[in-house]
Amino acid sequence: MNKAPLLAGLAAFALLSTPAMAQKSPEATAEAALKKAPVFDGHNDVPWALRGRADNVINSFDFVDTTDTAKPDATPPVIAMHTDLQRLRKGHVGAQFWSVYVPANTNEQQAVQQTLEQIDVTKRLVARYPNDLALAANSADLEKAMKAGKIAGMMGMEGGQSIGSSLAVLRQMYDLGARYMTLTHSKNIPWADSATDAPALDGLNDFGRQVVREMNRIGMIVDLSHVSEATMKDALEVSKAPVMFSHSGVRAVNPHPRNVPDSVLPLVKANGGIVMIVFLPTFLDADVRAQGLARTAEQARLKALYPGDPAAEKAALKTWDAANPALTTNVQKVADHIDHLKKMIGVDHIGLGGDYDGMDSAPVGMEDVSGYPALFTELAKRGYSQAELEKIASGNMLRVLKAVEAYAASQKGQPPVETPVAK
Repeated sequence: MNKAPLLAGLAAFALLSTPAMAQKSPEATAEAALKKAPVFDGHNDVPWALRGRADNVINSFDFVDTTDTAKPDATPPVIAMHTDLQRLRKGHVGAQFWSVYVPANTNEQQAVQQTLEQIDVTKRLVARYPNDLALAANSADLEKAMKAGKIAGMMGMEGGQSIGSSLAVLRQMYDLGARYMTLTHSKNIPWADSATDAPALDGLNDFGRQVVREMNRIGMIVDLSHVSEATMKDALEVSKAPVMFSHSGVRAVNPHPRNVPDSVLPLVKANGGIVMIVFLPTFLDADVRAQGLARTAEQARLKALYPGDPAAEKAALKTWDAANPALTTNVQKVADHIDHLKKMIGVDHIGLGGDYDGMDSAPVGMEDVSGYPALFTELAKRGYSQAELEKIASGNMLRVLKAVEAYAASQKGQPPVETPVAK
């Protein structure tokens, strides 16, 4: 009997059965990716939560564990915070853009002061936990802090109202640590149109273009979440450095005006930018958005039906809510947005911008900042490799940050953009 084929088959079986050749489970692939490349998230509203919940008085605020911060008896009820040190660690978050957001309806002079207050409270929070948190001025600082096991941070301004239509204020905000600015929030500003306001400028005006150029020159990332499609296109035409969408979805999966349309995605790829997928259910899921629109319409109908009788209006809306329980979305829907980005522009332009502590609910399975591993496991189930997951977690955002810094370094000899002060 010729035993050669049998022996060869047994050898092959033994080789395939060794641990080194065994295929990793999705959970193991996700864990390995996050261990090697912890999440660098594009948007977290903890500073705003501190303002709303504690009036920025935080000397005794416990950021190790915020799970007891719910106020169910308040009007309206207040949910527990999504973020604390324990859950950031559990979620494998290694770096975070902290949003120093102030409301879009704040006048520009108030917005500048309030933004300074939000920068201050962010710095004070980080200073209270030096063993866990660090603020970075640049990518080198950020990577050094991550390697030391800290949760590295940078600050991002959410809305151009924060600079009071002043390039001088923009430069000073950068000096104070702001490393990106979302050009608008939910309302138009004097120099840029928002995605959720009536068009006024059809994108950026001349001053808005100057803002983008000056952001490029000083090394501040241009963030296009919240802006109109026309503003996206204008900014991408002007910007010489990669842009970011710090917390957005894609319109092909959910046609919300806040999301990025397919017409813009190739421009993002050509620019070298990044779309960081948001977790806010209304932006993720068309069914959740439709229910929200239906509820808004019902509120308007009841207001017209019961003029001068707010009690009846409230009771009727409560009945409607009971008949229409709030819909939820899930981790799979987040992955659907990521899948579309990968198909359209490739994995090198995808990141994550959760919007935790800036939303009332989150996908089931990702209810707080501890939930990132669930998403990475889902992506691994869909065939994403460990190398691709590492890019989505933090590699792509680090690339964008370094490219923005490199462009600013190339402009060192260029003078600041000057505009006359208002009189």
